[in-house]
Amino acid sequence: MLELVIVDDEALARMRMRNLLADLAPELPNRVLGEAGSATELRTLLESHSPHALLLDVQMPGADGMSIATDLKARAARGEQVPHVIFVTAFAEHAVNAFELAAIDYLVKPVKTARLLEALRRVPVARENDVPSITVVERGRILRVPVAEVLYLKAEMKYVTIRTREREFLSEEPLTALEAQFPDHFVRIHRNALVSRHAIAGIERARPGAAVHADADGDAERDGERTWQVLLHGCEERLDVSRRQVAQVKEFLRA
Repeated sequence: MLELVIVDDEALARMRMRNLLADLAPELPNRVLGEAGSATELRTLLESHSPHALLLDVQMPGADGMSIATDLKARAARGEQVPHVIFVTAFAEHAVNAFELAAIDYLVKPVKTARLLEALRRVPVARENDVPSITVVERGRILRVPVAEVLYLKAEMKYVTIRTREREFLSEEPLTALEAQFPDHFVRIHRNALVSRHAIAGIERARPGAAVHADADGDAERDGERTWQVLLHGCEERLDVSRRQVAQVKEFLRA
């Protein structure tokens, strides 16, 4: 059950949002834990409730929605459990700032039912501390990719490709930072590639190459030389293992 708090200084806007959520309940069960018309009311409400997300207006008297989101982001950085934010506003021009504050989505009034449903489905019902995820920006929206769904991470140019069984995502987070953030989830197989531990099915010799080249670790591979590749569960793609990482991958498989 998705638990929400509506934050808007206009009572009619709060009522309309309640009606939209009621319409969506058969498809996406949800519960409104409360309403707040200001930052002060929200602080009081959050002392006794722990919603999964806030449906947050931007323009309000006193501290506005951006200030509230900034405070929540700072608290999350300190390790506090805070609700996710979905902005609901009549002002489209604040979208860039909203996504910089890690908002899950940015809805422009009048909100359509289908658009609200799309945003709500992005809210992790399990607490974020229990569901490690990688945050990516895609077409102006912030998405969270659960680490458990990732097959591998591969650095290409200035982006990192995040591969799941269903699709690929792009992240600007450095590969080294992702490795440090999730040290128990990935095995390094190459300077430019990490593979999820659960996704590694095995390792085998690749077919002889047809040309001389050097890989990203500076290892020259001569014509006809057989190199190692990682086999993945649920994916036909094979990833090259650099000479420097072969021993580590084999050790992991033996463990």
